[in-house]
Amino acid sequence: MPAPAAAQPAAASHAQLEEIIVTAQKREESLQDTPISIVALTADMLEAKGINGIDGLRAEVPNLQIVPHPNSATTAQVFIRGVGNLDDQFTQDPSVAIYIDGVYIGRSQGLSAEVADLQRIEVLRGPQGSLYGRNATGGAINYITRAPELGAFSARQSVAFGNYDQIRTRTRLNIPVGDELAMEFAYTHSEKNGFVKNLGTGASRYGDQRRDAYRAGARWVPSDAVDIRYTYDRSEIADTPGFLAYTPNLYPADPVRPSQGSPAERNLPRNKATVQGHNITASFQPVEGLTLKSITGYRELDAINTQHYLSGVLGPFAFITNDFIQSQEQFSQELQAIGEAMNDRLQYVLGVYYLDESADSFDQAVFGIPMYPTTARTVTADNKAYAAYGQATYRPASLQKLYMTPSVRWSRDQRKATLVQSEIPGGGTPIVYPPGSGDRSGSNVSPGFVIGYDVTDDVNLYARYARGYKTGGFNVRASTIARFNEGFGEETLDAFELGMKSSWFDNRLRVNVAGFYSDYQDNQVTVQVDPNNFRLTDVFNAGKATIQGLELDMVARPTNELTAGLSYAWLDAGYDEILDPFGADITSRYSFVEAPEHTVTGSLQYEFPATPIGRLTASVEYFYQTKKNVAAADARYVIGSYGLLDARLMLTEIPLSGGRWRLSVFGKNLTDEEYYLFHGDAGLPVGLFGEPRSYGIELNFEY
Repeated sequence: MPAPAAAQPAAASHAQLEEIIVTAQKREESLQDTPISIVALTADMLEAKGINGIDGLRAEVPNLQIVPHPNSATTAQVFIRGVGNLDDQFTQDPSVAIYIDGVYIGRSQGLSAEVADLQRIEVLRGPQGSLYGRNATGGAINYITRAPELGAFSARQSVAFGNYDQIRTRTRLNIPVGDELAMEFAYTHSEKNGFVKNLGTGASRYGDQRRDAYRAGARWVPSDAVDIRYTYDRSEIADTPGFLAYTPNLYPADPVRPSQGSPAERNLPRNKATVQGHNITASFQPVEGLTLKSITGYRELDAINTQHYLSGVLGPFAFITNDFIQSQEQFSQELQAIGEAMNDRLQYVLGVYYLDESADSFDQAVFGIPMYPTTARTVTADNKAYAAYGQATYRPASLQKLYMTPSVRWSRDQRKATLVQSEIPGGGTPIVYPPGSGDRSGSNVSPGFVIGYDVTDDVNLYARYARGYKTGGFNVRASTIARFNEGFGEETLDAFELGMKSSWFDNRLRVNVAGFYSDYQDNQVTVQVDPNNFRLTDVFNAGKATIQGLELDMVARPTNELTAGLSYAWLDAGYDEILDPFGADITSRYSFVEAPEHTVTGSLQYEFPATPIGRLTASVEYFYQTKKNVAAADARYVIGSYGLLDARLMLTEIPLSGGRWRLSVFGKNLTDEEYYLFHGDAGLPVGLFGEPRSYGIELNFEY
């Protein structure tokens, strides 16, 4: 349960907390009955916090880190409990699985795109293999969009304006067609200027955001036993590159956020990424207590990105200019059987899954100094995945407060990749290297088990074991073609979790806590094999690690007017052993990245008495995290502790005819904190900074 509860309806009749329904276990159930460490944000919560995509989740979910990739700020690197990927290669799978309405999103490119008209976001911490078609050693993030509603026309419109020329509009129409069919249309447009001026040529600023999201769908319910939904979604990004600043003063020196770039910048471009997909979800209930479901998904990604590193630092040129042209498509099919038996004492989910993915990428790195040649790579990837999974929850007739949930997932992955690369030495003849080709496959069985006890109707204790599995792959930055062809193998994570879900004082206080211990085996560790060339790395299954921690989520509503929340996470992650290719122990050189020891989010919301012009609600939220390492093998790169303060004033129940109106003013990073989003080595130290103070006003209308 997330600490903030800023989305509570303004006119609650009694001081109880809102029940949140989730589908993390493939069936609708209360969040408090779900024996998983999970944070769920409803549509009202998302709107009240201005969250439109994955970037906004970081402050709401302790032990979740969202990091923009330096080559593309629209590519999100996601870590949960210290488990994630620092790279964005098509030939490697992510450690955290992302889903939109049950369809797996295979690539991290374009993940920062906005999604039109979300109903809920669920963040599941820890491995989630046994109920999902794809691998998830770190966790899973589920986007659930709003389904068309039968029998009632509705419309929603919002518009927001803010500093840095911020504009955001959101539109949704729900149109019933008879009693059995409904259609929906949703559109979101957002734009915001970057805070770093470009003094050179090309775009006027670094970090401009220009984004559009579309969604159209239909839902057909011909009978109580059949429910078919089709959805098309499309997200377009036309941002300018973020400004990668030269940061020679490393930790513990305070970061100094730049406001302008170099006059030496040349032709700063506007990038382009388009993510789109089709989803057909069909549910059929042949008999009472059994639902058969089919989820068919097709998705495409096309992206053109350019990133300039350190323009003007070493003269009238960019130190590195990276150009990327990427495309990917995937088809997935999942079949589920969700049922109950034995007078509801047995609940089960059975599923089979298939994924077919193909991708190709061309990237070119142009170096502004002669010691590094211009390099170019063409990469293709072809992946197929098969899975079968099952989970059953049984409550003995003689002790129905006790429940046991065994689960298992079988996976098979087939992966192929090719690599063609060339170099052009300064003033020299192009060198084309022998092409690479890799082909590997593997299978895995990931079991899980939960035992829980409902102490009372409001207190649930559970113990959970789950194994997570991530496929092997190929490394396009390998030191040799032989290393690329060989690839690397799978990694596994065994997680043990003890948790409590509880409500107190007539549901005025909610306390959820989970402690966990994870044994990480065969880690896919990136090793820089040439100390004089940061571009060459090899990936080996060379690591063992231990991850342990605690997650606490509390929310209280002592009165009708006041709601308070607190979320806290403690994380202790470290490598136990890393061996280099020659068998030498190099554990001391490595540290876990994106794993701050402490993260905390606190919130307060107060609802004032009604007035002739409406009801005013004030909310404030503060997020804080301690320092974290951001380069696994270079202890110099640390992002220090920082905190972010956000606030919102919202006027509801405005007495205007024709619908429901809401007026809000908001501010983010009100203390104007200077902090890094990314910090690392690109031949020289570079940093990408978080946004300065922002504020604005928003008007919402619903009919």
